[in-house]
Amino acid sequence: MKKAGAILFLLTLSIGSFAQTHTRVFSEQIRTLRVERYVLRLENGMVDGTEPENTLHISFDEMSHDVHFYTYTVQMMDCPAPLNEGFAKPNDALLSGEYLHGFTTKDITDYEHSINTSREYTHYWFTFPNEDMALTKSGCFRLTIYEDGNPDNKVAEVDFCVVEPLVKVEAAVRSHTDIEFNGRFQQVDIDVDLQPSDATGQISETNYQPSDFRVVVTQNNRLDNAVVLTRPTFMDTQRMRYINNKALVFEGGNEYHHFDAFSCFYAGYGIDRVYHEMGDYHVLLFPNEITRGQYIHEYDSDGRFVVNAERTADSDTEAEYMWVHWTLPADKPWFDGALYVGGELFNNEMTLRNRMQYDNDAKCYWLTALVKQGGYDYQYWFVPKESKDASRRAQANYTTTTQRTDGSFWQTENEYAIYVYWRPFGARYDRLVGMQIIKSTL
Repeated sequence: MKKAGAILFLLTLSIGSFAQTHTRVFSEQIRTLRVERYVLRLENGMVDGTEPENTLHISFDEMSHDVHFYTYTVQMMDCPAPLNEGFAKPNDALLSGEYLHGFTTKDITDYEHSINTSREYTHYWFTFPNEDMALTKSGCFRLTIYEDGNPDNKVAEVDFCVVEPLVKVEAAVRSHTDIEFNGRFQQVDIDVDLQPSDATGQISETNYQPSDFRVVVTQNNRLDNAVVLTRPTFMDTQRMRYINNKALVFEGGNEYHHFDAFSCFYAGYGIDRVYHEMGDYHVLLFPNEITRGQYIHEYDSDGRFVVNAERTADSDTEAEYMWVHWTLPADKPWFDGALYVGGELFNNEMTLRNRMQYDNDAKCYWLTALVKQGGYDYQYWFVPKESKDASRRAQANYTTTTQRTDGSFWQTENEYAIYVYWRPFGARYDRLVGMQIIKSTL
């Protein structure tokens, strides 16, 4: 049933529908780090990669035809702490042998050089878990890729989670919030059933306290506006409820922009023209406009991207790397903050790689970045100076915001992921006992 003036979740995605992972790259030579497949699910005390649908497929490009020696290792992390971005810190209470079955490190041996591309690169890939490394506990983990056998020479990281479904998570998104009515924000309400009949195990009502649980909520797989809750609004013997919680008010934002650079010969969606110059392909996007007044529905992928190139047998090794040029006209620059191009093509981070510069002569913000052929979502994120040091607040205009550029609307379709961590008294690690992904829609 649909209620006028409210957002109800229309589609509830089952555990594992999308890979809820967070990536970071530390080397300019590493590009297009991707994690495909699913959230891992702990069943019968083990997740070992024997089931393709319960496996992470990780790949990246190194921008040369030189063969590099890469190794990876996996470490358990503690649950995120309130007001911290990302996972708080490594778990030092457990030895690796208590959550890893098999080896603690593994070399990346699968790679292939690019074929007939303007820029040479080497594509590396591997799966995790696998026959050499398996996991025996739920929680959040960090997979670190490093070079030449030196753990201090890390080139990339992938944060991922393993869930053991002991609780049932139900959630809804609505427009009626405590800070305004039918405007710029969305309110998330959450119910956690601690003793569902269909759970793989049971949490006894005698062995938990509200402070044993932490609930983490992310919007569109981002960490900059993630929320960590330490106490429910209401609780009884079987259910924790997080209702009308101001910390769960998110800026609705706007739908992502999109461009499709699948061709080297003609302009795809969102592209003004494609040309070849000085040995490289260039993609000139249509200039976007600062439009804050009206919501216009468009289908997007909530910030994701896909590698795709026409006239190729294998896009992983035959797709071109192209210089993509963004422009956002503005009469004058903003001196009270910085503007970024956001999305998973930049790992949902805000760094010098995706920070836009202002051109006083052309009266616009601009960014140029080297991107592999494919389809990409992106947004314009404004970060006020004061938000770098301030705690996260319910009002989204105090943190990363689209209100300066694309506007913010309660009608916007967003994806929310809810994680429930449990550390009972005396335990040495945070178990991920429930997870759910929901889509907001009209």
